[in-house]
Amino acid sequence: MGKPIIRILTIRSPPRLSQRNMTRRHSIALATLVALTVITTISADAQTSWVSAQRNSPPTTGQGLGRATPADPARVVGHDACVKCHASEVKVWQTTPHATTFDQLHRTPEAKQIASKLGLRSIKHSGRCVACHYTTQSDPSANGPDASPHVVAGVSCESCHGAAKDWLDLHHHYGGQSVTRLTESPAHRAERITTSIQAGMRNPTNLYLVAQSCLRCHTTADEELVNVGGHPAGSLDFEFVSWSQGTIRHNFVNSDGKSNATRSPEQLRVMFVAGMIAELEASLRATAIATQKATFAITVAQRADRAKKRLQSVAAKVDQPILNQILDVVAGVRLKLNNEAELTAAADEIASLGYRFAAECDGNGLSSLDPFIPTGRK
Repeated sequence: MGKPIIRILTIRSPPRLSQRNMTRRHSIALATLVALTVITTISADAQTSWVSAQRNSPPTTGQGLGRATPADPARVVGHDACVKCHASEVKVWQTTPHATTFDQLHRTPEAKQIASKLGLRSIKHSGRCVACHYTTQSDPSANGPDASPHVVAGVSCESCHGAAKDWLDLHHHYGGQSVTRLTESPAHRAERITTSIQAGMRNPTNLYLVAQSCLRCHTTADEELVNVGGHPAGSLDFEFVSWSQGTIRHNFVNSDGKSNATRSPEQLRVMFVAGMIAELEASLRATAIATQKATFAITVAQRADRAKKRLQSVAAKVDQPILNQILDVVAGVRLKLNNEAELTAAADEIASLGYRFAAECDGNGLSSLDPFIPTGRK
């Protein structure tokens, strides 16, 4: 039987929700800054139509729902395909570490040290590294070296939204040749978003899908990478609102295409809670693969325990039945070694509930959380 992971240490008390700054100063030398995307601001009618569509026909696991996974290189089209409609967003992205990591990260002493410990030529040529730090692309119709996945960008659009080959055309079809994004009907928009998600897009209309994309890499789910390579076990001070609303914010949809809009109070509330749920899910998935009582297992189990306690604090302040369901799921989960089946099953259920929370909650019932929501960070 697996041994408990966190019982053997004195666990540092998690930051209380009553503290405005819930995160510690970022001290991880080799951070994997994971892409965020355009979080759409849609009309009340469009939001109502979309929520109704999700209730009647929610995406299934593997169709935009379930765990976040690296973009399939064979289905990556590259960020150049996004520029036509999202030039402003791409311009912001080009100034962020998400983009500059392509030329800089593999040259850092920390990256070279990790590569050396793991016997890798370079982190830019190892699948376990590029899955978070880069975007890779391959040509299934090619032969020889050209058919192998190769790095084409840092953390880019498809790192967060998912490989676009299957949903790109759906995503920018507004209902007719003369129809634009601004004149599209709410009903068609709801249908377009739903079909895009079912085709594999991690559409930011559902904030949980964005949070999952962030936590996929801000939680290092690789035991050997941490215990042998010395890589951090994730960005332990990651907080969805503060990390997404600083320099990487690129919210130009439904504006003049030039104004980088800030989030409404209602959206920030949903983001705040969605980030906690996604952190719990990702931490459970990481704990699920732990086999040794060492740095990796102890750190990710502590993080899962901390995420649970934060959600308990939120649930005590708001009336949100889905949060109570999530806490019921995690209540009986054992944070122990070699417990993959139980922990993964809990994470899968939490993923479904997290998606439902972001689809159904408009943020109006979460106003009591406003004093605790942090501001954007650089």
